[in-house]
Amino acid sequence: MSPAFFAVEGIDGCGKTSIARSISQHLEGLGLPVVSTREPGGSPQGEQIRQLILSGSNDAWDRYSELLLMTAARVEHVRRLILPALAEGQSVVSDRFVGSTIAYQSAGRNIPEEFIRHLHHAAVGDLWPHLTIVLDLDVETGLARSRRRLQTISADEGRFESLDIAFHQRVRQSFLDQAEAHPDRHFVIDAAGTPEEVSRATLAAIDTWLASQQGADPLARH
Repeated sequence: MSPAFFAVEGIDGCGKTSIARSISQHLEGLGLPVVSTREPGGSPQGEQIRQLILSGSNDAWDRYSELLLMTAARVEHVRRLILPALAEGQSVVSDRFVGSTIAYQSAGRNIPEEFIRHLHHAAVGDLWPHLTIVLDLDVETGLARSRRRLQTISADEGRFESLDIAFHQRVRQSFLDQAEAHPDRHFVIDAAGTPEEVSRATLAAIDTWLASQQGADPLARH
């Protein structure tokens, strides 16, 4: 099949990084070349922006500055990594993509979604994942997991974890709304189970989607 672009989305602490790794390993096991990446990040420039966005206090950036920084990181990510990889026949698995911007900056920060979509289209040519895995988890459990992880690794990336429960509930609902709006390009996975259970459910969804793409070009747009 043609190379495909996969994204893993969800609230903080839902297990995205581990599941993205499992997807990459699964695809490699099927003999498919894969590039694993993340947002913000995915390029030297994107990683520098990641440090700016995810650290510090909530008021470190105006909400529109935050959106533009996220978009700047995505432009570098798309042009330097994602598009070249797809052009070379490699599939891409990203820990977050524009679905997170819609969830965090639109639903969370109350920036109009139409503006975010217009900016995305203007910046990266309206590239969207062919398939998005949404890991759904209640907010309290996710935040507890995420804060525990950040403390364990001593990472200064807890800016969004410091926001109130209502913010994260809006983010969670946005991911579910995005999946409902485009069910052909989303699978929602219950992330409350054990890591093994979540991984099995996710890889089953990946296999289902791959089977549906046999002989097809999966190029997708919203």
